[in-house]
Amino acid sequence: MNADSTVVVVGAGQAGSEFAAELRTLGFEGRVLMVGDEAELPYKRPPLSKGFLTGAMTADQLPIRNAAVHEKNRIEFLGGVSVTAIDRAKKTVALSDGQSIAYSKIALTTGGRARPLPLPGAQLANVLSLRSMADAAAIREQLVEGRRLVIIGGGYIGLEIAAVAVKKGLTVTVLESAPRVLARVTAPEISEFYTRVHREEGVDIRLGVQIAALIGDTAVSGVQLVDGSIINADAVIVGIGLIPNTELATAAGLSVDNGIVVDEYGQTSDPDIWSAGDCANRPSAMLGGRVRLESVPNAMEQARYAARALMGQPKAYDELPWFWSDQYELKLQMCGLSNGYDRLVVRGSTANRSFSAFYLKQGRVIAADAVSQLRDFGMMKKLVAARASVAPERLADEAVPLKELVAEVGA
Repeated sequence: MNADSTVVVVGAGQAGSEFAAELRTLGFEGRVLMVGDEAELPYKRPPLSKGFLTGAMTADQLPIRNAAVHEKNRIEFLGGVSVTAIDRAKKTVALSDGQSIAYSKIALTTGGRARPLPLPGAQLANVLSLRSMADAAAIREQLVEGRRLVIIGGGYIGLEIAAVAVKKGLTVTVLESAPRVLARVTAPEISEFYTRVHREEGVDIRLGVQIAALIGDTAVSGVQLVDGSIINADAVIVGIGLIPNTELATAAGLSVDNGIVVDEYGQTSDPDIWSAGDCANRPSAMLGGRVRLESVPNAMEQARYAARALMGQPKAYDELPWFWSDQYELKLQMCGLSNGYDRLVVRGSTANRSFSAFYLKQGRVIAADAVSQLRDFGMMKKLVAARASVAPERLADEAVPLKELVAEVGA
């Protein structure tokens, strides 16, 4: 890679921003062009369902790096434009504004989009989802005291929005088709805890619900269930998951399987194209197979590793995944993936609003959740990363410092 080289970063989210910045940190002197379909500079997405939605944060506080930093680092940002095609033979990308840009390397950091609700009425006005700053601004306009809000989906996004909305004085109903909230990511005990908390705060959580349609003339007025009952609504938020943006990669002939397939360094099936973030499917020895993670820490770290590999400093990326969610005064921090666990050890009591939980598989810690246990989370991550074998009764004993357990297993 020389000063005449051009790296085109397709996608201007957390992964794209980190990839571009890391190239400059590593001394790349060529052209760095970041293309994003949103007009705004790359911004932090987690606050969209938290501080930005409450009004505690403004749009000016969301950018990851401001325009001056981009200029100083000579990172060109082309916003409000999308890459429509990649010609791998000619090594050019076509842009929606008609431009054709020659590239030396490409980073596909295209992220994902909110999964649409496949039901009649989903196109009605005031049926919203949350992925972008514009989405969050539209939702914020609906958060008016006394209004009726129905949230479809009891995952992170749905519950975070519910927490904000009920505090603003709205009547909030959460509809979840599964028998519990957060079913894909936590144990039943944790799901029960969050269900209880939300109900104590005034949220009407309904589980195992099947929806027939959204009803209304031009704007949504209610949600009709399969049993014929109707839940009146002034607005509906749909939070039923994310679809990775892989269409560009597929059209370019790259390997795609639940995300853009990359190796442990972030390289796709084309040696000149890299990928990172929510859209990338990578191998992980730690997690025991391929995985596509929807996580800001993963997006940032994976992008940095990919940029280093592009610059001739390859190191396999296999970091411990971790996530977080803010609901009311509670901070949920999670590390590892709990799939296949055979025992849950709770440290503290779920009757309180502060406790920890460890997921064990064949006697080893494979994941952990911390509810408002900020001081312990670092030690929990070490135990999970080490796949530590710890006696369950010692994990559960709050009198035994986690630091002591970490030292015992050499984590």
